[in-house]
Amino acid sequence: MTNFLLGAVAGALFACVGTIAAVRQPEIQTRLGLRPAAMLAAAPAPRSEPAPRPEAACPPAAARKVGSVEMLLSPRRFWWIAP
Repeated sequence: MTNFLLGAVAGALFACVGTIAAVRQPEIQTRLGLRPAAMLAAAPAPRSEPAPRPEAACPPAAARKVGSVEMLLSPRRFWWIAP
């Protein structure tokens, strides 16, 4: 009985995720009547490739000695969070 219940819950979750993913598509929204067909035609066509982003300048790499104690026990390593 537990296996049936867990299987039913898993199947319901799969159905929900599939439905949500399908309804996010503009063509399916038009078929279901959620969006008028004229609105779909007026929507801009998706770009085949993303717009190029400007390259960020990287700071120069600092020369560090491999195997130094700072690499293992640095307080910055444990407490600093990179953005």
